[in-house]
Amino acid sequence: MKLSKEREKWVLLVVLTLIWGSSFILIKKSLLHYNPYEVGSLRIAIASVLLMPLAIINIRKFPRKQLKYLLVAAACGNFIPMFLFPMAETEISSAVAGIINSVMPIFVIILGALFWNTKTTKQQIIGTVISFSGVCILTLGSGEAGELKIIPILLLLLATLLYAINSLTVKTKLAHVEPKALSAFVFGFVLFVPSLIALVFAGFFRDFSFSKDNFEGLMYVSMLSVFGTGLAMMLNYRLLSVSSALFSSTVTLLMPIVAIIWGIIDGEELSVMQFVGAAVIIAGLIFLRGKTPK
Repeated sequence: MKLSKEREKWVLLVVLTLIWGSSFILIKKSLLHYNPYEVGSLRIAIASVLLMPLAIINIRKFPRKQLKYLLVAAACGNFIPMFLFPMAETEISSAVAGIINSVMPIFVIILGALFWNTKTTKQQIIGTVISFSGVCILTLGSGEAGELKIIPILLLLLATLLYAINSLTVKTKLAHVEPKALSAFVFGFVLFVPSLIALVFAGFFRDFSFSKDNFEGLMYVSMLSVFGTGLAMMLNYRLLSVSSALFSSTVTLLMPIVAIIWGIIDGEELSVMQFVGAAVIIAGLIFLRGKTPK
């Protein structure tokens, strides 16, 4: 049974939330075995190798006239942030990373109005603010906020800003490209060589050995790459094709809930504030729901 666009966008939002919400713990696990630059490089390289065949199959659909926008999407959405998040998470908790990542819808609203001439309703803005408040409550309730460090926070804000630029670029300039083909082109063609160069400079080939520790690290990075990068980007591009850039960005508001669930699975207890924060996030998204301005 084929879903309507309205239902499909909510299904995609939930699935992306589950996948990307699990990325923080996979990044943490990967950093136990590799440095941040190796994690970022491997994440891109593995996705590039997996999606290369799909890119070759769809070569005739390659958007040559929109190449500059494809490069922007590759750099802002799939290359630079892959390094910024691991770098930041060596200094701050995943809880803080989650709350900063949730600023993305706000960036989408601001950048969209300034440079992309996108329209946002008052209801959408209020819903976004409500959900972001819920993220703050949820994070404070976790008791894991820790010491706020300026440099890692700036790195995450930059990554979030780049994600917003990527979403707006894809929505306004590359919406006509089939989502799975777009993802394949970004990784299979554009990022393959840069990822290999990054691996060399990160010292991966120099330091790698056939040890249990390295293979365990590869397992975590591979999961992060296959699900959190390759598959997630296909779903994200599809979400952008059936909804607005703002709606697509609200996945970052739900991701901290998944991170908290992982904490509970790991033995943590759910506090009252966390429960309230999660409820506020969901309430904000319900309020945000409405007709997307054209």
